[in-house]
Amino acid sequence: MRSLKLSVLFVFFVLGSLSAKEGMWIPLLLEKYNLAEMQEMGFKLSAQDIYDINHASMKDAVVVFGGGCTGEMISPEGLLITNHHCGYGQIQSHSSVENDYLTDGFWAMSRDEELPNPGLSVRFLEYMEDVTDEVLEGTEVLETGAREKRMKENIAAVQKEASVDGKYMTQVKPLFYGNQYYLYVYKVFRDVRLVGAPPSAIGKFGGDTDNWMWPRHTGDFSLFRVYADKNNEPADYSPDNVPFQPKKFFPISLDGIQYNDFTMVFGNPGSTQEYIPSYEVNIIQNQRDPDRIAIREKKLAIFNKAMKSDQKIRIQYSAKHASVSNAWKKWQGEIKGLERLDAVNKKLAFEKEFKEWAVANNTWENEYKKVFENFDALYFLYGNYIKAADYYSEIMVRGIEIFRIASRVNSLAGSIESGEIKSLENQTKSVTEYLPGFFKDFHQPVDEQLFETLLPLLSTDLSPEFVPGYLNEVLAKNRGEKMLQKIYRKSVLTDEQQLTEILKAGDKKKLLALKKDPLVELYSNLSSHFETKIAPVVEELNGRINQNMKIYMAGIMEMKKGQPLYPDANLTLRVTYGKVEGYEPRNGVKYKYYTTLDGIIEKDNPDIYDYNVPERLKELYRAKDYGRYAANGYLPVCFTASNHTTGGNSGSPVVNAEGQLIGVNFDRCWEGTMSDIMYDPEQSRNIAIDIRYALFLIDKFAGAGYLLEEMELVGGKANVAAE
Repeated sequence: MRSLKLSVLFVFFVLGSLSAKEGMWIPLLLEKYNLAEMQEMGFKLSAQDIYDINHASMKDAVVVFGGGCTGEMISPEGLLITNHHCGYGQIQSHSSVENDYLTDGFWAMSRDEELPNPGLSVRFLEYMEDVTDEVLEGTEVLETGAREKRMKENIAAVQKEASVDGKYMTQVKPLFYGNQYYLYVYKVFRDVRLVGAPPSAIGKFGGDTDNWMWPRHTGDFSLFRVYADKNNEPADYSPDNVPFQPKKFFPISLDGIQYNDFTMVFGNPGSTQEYIPSYEVNIIQNQRDPDRIAIREKKLAIFNKAMKSDQKIRIQYSAKHASVSNAWKKWQGEIKGLERLDAVNKKLAFEKEFKEWAVANNTWENEYKKVFENFDALYFLYGNYIKAADYYSEIMVRGIEIFRIASRVNSLAGSIESGEIKSLENQTKSVTEYLPGFFKDFHQPVDEQLFETLLPLLSTDLSPEFVPGYLNEVLAKNRGEKMLQKIYRKSVLTDEQQLTEILKAGDKKKLLALKKDPLVELYSNLSSHFETKIAPVVEELNGRINQNMKIYMAGIMEMKKGQPLYPDANLTLRVTYGKVEGYEPRNGVKYKYYTTLDGIIEKDNPDIYDYNVPERLKELYRAKDYGRYAANGYLPVCFTASNHTTGGNSGSPVVNAEGQLIGVNFDRCWEGTMSDIMYDPEQSRNIAIDIRYALFLIDKFAGAGYLLEEMELVGGKANVAAE
């Protein structure tokens, strides 16, 4: 194992006043910068208990789950807990009308009943290391293009060496806009099986109505098991694999929570933008969020109508609906939060303070004045081009579904036409294998409505230079039903059997003819226009903005030298800590920090899918059969705390002062969603399922109490909830 080193570059601060609750901190540096404060707040362990490369520590019990969630180990036999919404895609993929695990839930009553999930993986962090010197080596005197090339070469070399001939997955990621670089080394496990999930009426209770909101009553958890080969090493799925034995797993507290208790969230937050200038905050608040909200409202209206009409469609589109609606609602809260905080003016005030500092230090004219002049020019162009990019993304990539097949077919035909295809058999096989999964969750009438509704928005809402003439011609000649008849329904792409036969035959002439398919031709023109007229400009503008942000960020670090600063989230392991507490969302309203089963029963409505409480849960409520999971006669469900979290923290362990699991993080309060850009200690709250509710559901509701036998449950004294 390579020895770790602390960077002398690493300093900490936040824009504005420091709150003990704010920040996503690098675990490697906790002892130097955070531990004293954490212990003052009640933390009883050491920094080495959280992160240590020589001995088992909490880092060894935390994983990146799938592509963007967190999960944690809760037994020595590979059992993992994460959110229901993180496992939603897997639960949905195993569901059908006959076996509707979304509605009914799923519980494996033995290891043999656990369900494999092709393509799902989890990765454990082996270690992280500051590699700034290695990445920047030999770049000091190079011009921009050559410097970027050399840095890429250096990064590739660092990653290759750390991978140990492919044994580990490696990533080098920039911090502080490239003022620092860290290497992350992972061990990836590819056999991950579904063990249990409550019905959606529990795991997704409240649906979109309650999403991002507090008070919350959602049992947002699911259980998986990680499998390994007989040497406890990663392996592809095999019946011969055995449960993975982690270096560390979390003990689970039955003592619950009290007001003002210390809490820590340990996970992989995805992305934040805490240091962007006022220009970009303004674009997000007044253009990007409103544009994307408006487009997604149209998608959701189509989904909602179709899903209510047919159970099969509801299953097909459940995961898609959840994906679209999540950010749609988050962006609405983000706008309100930025407005309430007067975020643009706060950023302007800080930029004024920065200029005054730079002038006083004789660095404004030579170093930073040009940065802000560049911001003026770059963001003026960026606003127009990012609007177009957002529309193409929401309509072509995340909107009209049939374009996903059109993209693959267009690429295949293009490769044949250019003569660049290496293996026709492999490429046609790849497209062919994609089709069954696509059509399993595809309902053509729904997509036709998306096509008819979304496609014209490119022409009506964007400036002419962002729209290909081909689209305008198509729209001018075809309206409404005619558009569907002439373009959508004439396409072979909607016929799985016919398209599969063409692909399997491998006839180059017929494959090339697909370029003239009306949907492929339409997609090709749209894609070509985006790739040649919009994407390169957006990429260049982003690159130039980031170059200026690197200089600006270095100035901020110098201006606030010696004061705490945390880097933006980038889907790597971070620690955030705070206290159990509620908040006041508006004048005259004060929220408690916890919810109970009583609130679920109050919301029960059999006529609404998301509020139709399962009869078994109501039986347990009526009998007050809560077992050892009750607190003062009530069954706890969720709680809030002041931990600074974001996307990627879904599924993160929430632990108490002794490092015991007390909850699983799954959301933020709506009023605090602007915390990706500007944190508010008064209203930024994370939301977690109380682990006692999860245990109650496993044991009493599902009858899968055998799973608790492999967990380490601690405590269990009576817990009286305080106001």
